[in-house]
Amino acid sequence: MKNILDKYLFQALDAYPYELQEAVESLNYALSYDEKNPVALCLLGRIHADTLSDYETAKYYFQQALAENIYALGVYPHYINVLFWNEDYNEAEKLIDFALTVKGSDKGMLYLKKGLLFEHKKEYKNALKMLKTAKEYAWNNNFINDLKEEEKRIKEKMPKKKKTKAINNKPPPEKD
Repeated sequence: MKNILDKYLFQALDAYPYELQEAVESLNYALSYDEKNPVALCLLGRIHADTLSDYETAKYYFQQALAENIYALGVYPHYINVLFWNEDYNEAEKLIDFALTVKGSDKGMLYLKKGLLFEHKKEYKNALKMLKTAKEYAWNNNFINDLKEEEKRIKEKMPKKKKTKAINNKPPPEKD
């Protein structure tokens, strides 16, 4: 039974997002074999979020996937994105903090998400600190370059410091 389930999961993952009808059909077959499969539930959440913009339903499927297996590490980034899109920032912060405690989770990506959370809240200095922490957990150049681009974008959003004129200690010239 596991081989058939895997076959349909791989077909669904392979088809998503370009062949949506095929992805959904394969996903339905996979869920008929195991309705609590975290990979299938995650993909169903992604379809509801990315394609249908139905964030509440997507949240439900991501919650079900994590309830079945908190080590379904691929769920966390997608779930966090949905929480951002739905403006559930407190919930996103709690999920990120929890995910950082899960063994094997992608700490670099999670600190990036935490930085983006601070950016959403307009806490730009904290966002930059999180990107710096994310860089400590970065293991490839592409991710490091992405972090640099994020940092540049956030710095552009920061309020500009007002330039103050230097005070000249000389008295004004006397008029005759």
